[in-house]
Amino acid sequence: MSRIHHVRRRLLVGFLAVAGFGIPAAPAADPTLQELDQKIRILERKLEIDQENAAAQTAPTVSAGSDGFAIVSADKAYQLKMHGYLQTDARFYFNDPEDKSVDTFLVRRARLIFDGRFGEDFEMRIAPDFGNNKTELQDGYLDYKPDPRVNVRMGYTKVPFGLERLQSSSETFFNETALSTALTPNSDTGLVLYGTLGKGILDYAAGVYNGVPDGASVFTDSDDAKDLVGRVFLSPFKNTGPDVLRGLSFGIAGTVGDRQGSDSNPNLPSYRTCGQQSFFNYKTSTNKASTAFADGEQVRVAPQFYYTLGSFGLLGEYILSEQEVANGKSSDSLDNSGWQLTASQVLTGESPSLKGVKPLRPYNPAKGDWGAIELALRYSELTFDDQAFDAGYADPKKSASSAEAVGVGVNWYLTCNVKLVLNYEQTTFTDGASDGDRPDEQIVIARAQFKF
Repeated sequence: MSRIHHVRRRLLVGFLAVAGFGIPAAPAADPTLQELDQKIRILERKLEIDQENAAAQTAPTVSAGSDGFAIVSADKAYQLKMHGYLQTDARFYFNDPEDKSVDTFLVRRARLIFDGRFGEDFEMRIAPDFGNNKTELQDGYLDYKPDPRVNVRMGYTKVPFGLERLQSSSETFFNETALSTALTPNSDTGLVLYGTLGKGILDYAAGVYNGVPDGASVFTDSDDAKDLVGRVFLSPFKNTGPDVLRGLSFGIAGTVGDRQGSDSNPNLPSYRTCGQQSFFNYKTSTNKASTAFADGEQVRVAPQFYYTLGSFGLLGEYILSEQEVANGKSSDSLDNSGWQLTASQVLTGESPSLKGVKPLRPYNPAKGDWGAIELALRYSELTFDDQAFDAGYADPKKSASSAEAVGVGVNWYLTCNVKLVLNYEQTTFTDGASDGDRPDEQIVIARAQFKF
């Protein structure tokens, strides 16, 4: 209590003594004055508590935990949360007689994610990434969320299409995506309507985007054409039905748009292996008649599913990408396709999911706890239209006509923040070399991941 409050109280007690009894008296000598003094103390303390409570009701809350840091207003209407993850990799190539691939250590991703809420209905995300020795924006969008069934998003984010692509890069079963995922669009700028219906039974998204080639991420548009995107994903037995089917989810996604290129800007993709080595490229040449470029409609379709039963999980996806292509001699519609099947088994009993595994017994050797361990197996392939080679849009001596990959992996979730991953993947090719088939790619990728 301050000195001023103390003096004020003593003066008040003295005044009451004189007014009540006609003569001054020592407070300690009169029980009545002692009672008055005690009441004043109680009233002053109540006033202080009321002031403290009023201040607490208007002060923001600052918190930190395993899922990041947050500043939240007293009424919870305004929030700013920061989280992210760091991935450091080691890549080692085998069976590389021409030494085309470099064994290396690298920072694959170093991503900060800022999520904000402004009032009841508006949210935003800004997510820069500093991995691979460059700075890129991975997400930058505003959400209008008046109801879980109907939400609107505008900005730069992942296109709602490929199932594996839609997983966070921190939660995929393997360090790098499957061959088939190379056919899916990555991130784009646009406007999308999305939501969840029937208590989580149906997720949907429908939007319009600038449009990007397979596997690409583009911030700005080069023409007036736009891509239409739609996706539905069902979990019909999520809330009821046989236990064996409750973990089944399936859906389909599609895109349609127009892609226009030129001999100076072909606007066509290239395709890479798990080891990030290019194995298919459309022809480019100083001879304009030999350069392939996008020349019309592109349509993609992707049926997909995910299934869990106990500690077992299975992801499947088929992708068809049809693109009209031309050079100075001809034009054709090329159908490229791919598929994957990924199985996982959590040895420590936890349930797998598209959002990773949360260990029931986080790493603590003193207590005999070691976290969660998951084994993964994946097969994927990617096949290119024969017409791409027959019509001269690609060179079979430089680009493979197909690729098949088999991968095995171990995911060790020490805690919900720390994950260690070891993958081995072997990719075989048809064509792609001057003397026949491109040599197999055999690669080991180890990763240490910290997430908060």
